[in-house]
Amino acid sequence: MEKTLEKTVSTKVFVFTLSLIVISSITLSFLKSSRSHLPIPSIPRISDKTCDVFKGKWVPYPQGPYYSNETCRLIVDQHNCMKFGRPDTEFMKWRWKPDECELPRFDAAQFLEVARGKSMAFVGDSVARNQMESLLCLLAHEAYPEDKSHNSKLWFYADYNFTLSALWSPFLVKSRAADINNNSSNGIFTLYLDQPDEEWSNKIEKFDYVIVSAGQWFFRPMLFYQNSRLIGCYNCNQNNITSISKYHAYRTAFRTAFETLISRNNYTGAIFLRTFSAAHYENGEWDKGGNCGRTRPFRSNESKLEDVNMEFYLIQVEELRKAKEKGKKRGLIFEVINSTEIMWLRPDGHPSHYGKFMKKNTTVNDCVHWCLPGPIDTLNQFLLYFINAV
Repeated sequence: MEKTLEKTVSTKVFVFTLSLIVISSITLSFLKSSRSHLPIPSIPRISDKTCDVFKGKWVPYPQGPYYSNETCRLIVDQHNCMKFGRPDTEFMKWRWKPDECELPRFDAAQFLEVARGKSMAFVGDSVARNQMESLLCLLAHEAYPEDKSHNSKLWFYADYNFTLSALWSPFLVKSRAADINNNSSNGIFTLYLDQPDEEWSNKIEKFDYVIVSAGQWFFRPMLFYQNSRLIGCYNCNQNNITSISKYHAYRTAFRTAFETLISRNNYTGAIFLRTFSAAHYENGEWDKGGNCGRTRPFRSNESKLEDVNMEFYLIQVEELRKAKEKGKKRGLIFEVINSTEIMWLRPDGHPSHYGKFMKKNTTVNDCVHWCLPGPIDTLNQFLLYFINAV
């Protein structure tokens, strides 16, 4: 009787203990999965590395940045926050730490050796140019280029026969200012959604690496043409024109851009999508008193991406996934720099009012672009990490 009772008790203890283990495992799994991370597009990686470098957190890095506004003479005033009196320096003392590995520090000599004899173009808006200028400063530790700019920004590293360029194309597709005063700051833009912008499409075949990005300009009033016919508009206040969402324009623009790259028979390079970079205006929009005065990163549970930013991101990665399938028939490489959430966590990295707009003798609250040095340097760490695998 005692043995039977003892056996019964032991069985119950075992079952209870096992239940606790199972429940604990489920709870732990839930806690881990509840962390806020955007989905990575399900496309094959060019790297055989198993670590997801985009899943992680910002951690303090007292050593500070790779360069300063004193050691890099290529920083434009718009991004030169320290030159114009930003009092805090902590925003420069963070690094991105993946959960399961280390993201290698940027190595300028290694980058230039990988890029020797090649060419790279950043295609997109002023944030794309911002990233290119970050790369110029990161490489300045090893070499300074010759400025060969003419119709577009172009830099040449003679010792490495490496060309670096920024091709201005804020919509990726053909566009023009539509208002009679040609006011590109606040006026309506006409977009030809099925025609790539010749500013980049006629030059792209000579580049080995193409980094594509676009975003903030799609919040402006726009008229849309397709097959040479006006099909609608966004936020244009025209009752006789069909209303079409900015999301449709954004999707179609990326689709046109990717299909253009795929269709260029002489293009054999690698295409990188740098995902949408959200603005951090608080207390109003950019022209209505909005600002970004934070001095530290967001914690992961402190702020979430707004629906519009998430939708832009999802559109991009979906179109990249489709392009990957089509491009592999020609042996083209498509890769993603999945930076949307990573950069969303850095509201402290913008110039705010510590910077001056190019070609304008004025100070503004800039919560779109990034201070140099600053968080945007991390995007070029990702870039080196992946071009090493191409």
